[in-house]
Amino acid sequence: MRSVLGPLSIRTRLTLWYSAILLGILTITSALSYSVLRWSLVQDVDASLLTVAQVLHDTGVAGQAEMEAVLREVLGPEFYEKFFRLLDPEGHPEEGPSQRRAQALRLSDTALANAVRGRETFETIRTEDAGDVRLLTMPIGRGRRTQIVQVGMSLNRARSALRRYLDTLVVLIPLGVALAAMGGALIARTALRPVDEMALAARRITAEDLGQRISLRGTGDELDRLAATLNGMLARLAAAFTEMQRFTADAAHELRTPLTALKGGIEVSLRAGRSGEEYRRVLEESLEEVERLIRLAEDLLLLSRSTAGPEAPRGHVDLEPLLLDVFDVGVRLAQGTGVSVRVNDASPAAVSGDALALRRAVLNLVENAVKYTPAGGKVELSLTSGDGQATIAVQDTGIGIGAEDQERIFEPFVRLDAARARETGGTGLGLAIARAIALAHGGTLTLDSEVGAGSRFVLRLPLA
Repeated sequence: MRSVLGPLSIRTRLTLWYSAILLGILTITSALSYSVLRWSLVQDVDASLLTVAQVLHDTGVAGQAEMEAVLREVLGPEFYEKFFRLLDPEGHPEEGPSQRRAQALRLSDTALANAVRGRETFETIRTEDAGDVRLLTMPIGRGRRTQIVQVGMSLNRARSALRRYLDTLVVLIPLGVALAAMGGALIARTALRPVDEMALAARRITAEDLGQRISLRGTGDELDRLAATLNGMLARLAAAFTEMQRFTADAAHELRTPLTALKGGIEVSLRAGRSGEEYRRVLEESLEEVERLIRLAEDLLLLSRSTAGPEAPRGHVDLEPLLLDVFDVGVRLAQGTGVSVRVNDASPAAVSGDALALRRAVLNLVENAVKYTPAGGKVELSLTSGDGQATIAVQDTGIGIGAEDQERIFEPFVRLDAARARETGGTGLGLAIARAIALAHGGTLTLDSEVGAGSRFVLRLPLA
């Protein structure tokens, strides 16, 4: 059926569910009301029979004829709706002028036993002429002699009322469900109209036009919150597309610079015959540019992987030996620069993550500190733990960074001193990679710097 009609819309499903639930509620309610009405009608019949029997008891009738006379006078026209007879204590009916009123009645063993004990009995019996009859059997005291009176009443009128009530329910329940379904469909269409409008607005928004937003109705309801959520998502997508476009342009620019230098050197060397030494110099320069391209490609790949999260399985990483290893590399990098590298504090600490990626992040910080610290300066490393975090700090006495640039330096390809970065072979991705690795491990990388006083990079990671 679904393959023929297609998937049902939310509006249709809401209407169907609403109608089905309402049908169930009305059916259960109707069944309960029918049972209560049936019980009430039987109780009314029992009360009427008990009243007639009590009248006979109070008047002290002595025979069938006298009983009929009393009941005809008391009941009036209702006399002909009742069945009654008198019986002796053994249950034998007494003779009377109107046996028609008694021929439908019978005395059960249970009713006789209860009458002997002085208790009344209500029963429902089946007769040929009158159908179902509600029967009361009750003892009547006459001094030392006790008689038994039986009063009965046909249940046809009550059954007729129940049938009419049932016929009414059979008509009203489907009609009520149909009207409710129409109302539910109208309500669902009205309630879901803003969703259709949001869908149409979302279809008009493309990757080239992410500046559009879904209008808010100002009601503050769930649909307004949905629209606000979608607008927030669009804003993040727009920022991501802008960042991706800027990153692509920056990457293209970074790739073009060494490629242009490589091409220019080769073209110059081919314009005329060169000596072996000149060709060797051109090849060496070309090799430097190729190495720069390789470093740039590797950094781009690492940045992409770090942004997506560590690929290697997370494991237990001891940060103390990792820091000491990076310290050794930093000492070698600082040779001949007049910069001293040392470790102030290295407390044992362990985290969960990728050891190679974390080493690369800390090494990038140390390389950056050594590059931008003038001769005579120093770079200090420290490792501490507390408050559920391991903290690696790399502090230098370099040139420092202004407050307006302290967040920009973590963006890819951002260099505050482009000429010097070119000379040192930097790609402008080191700090971006370090922060991406920190975020992928659930940590943070922050900077506290002052121009002319140095910088302090702080890498915080959750302890294992």
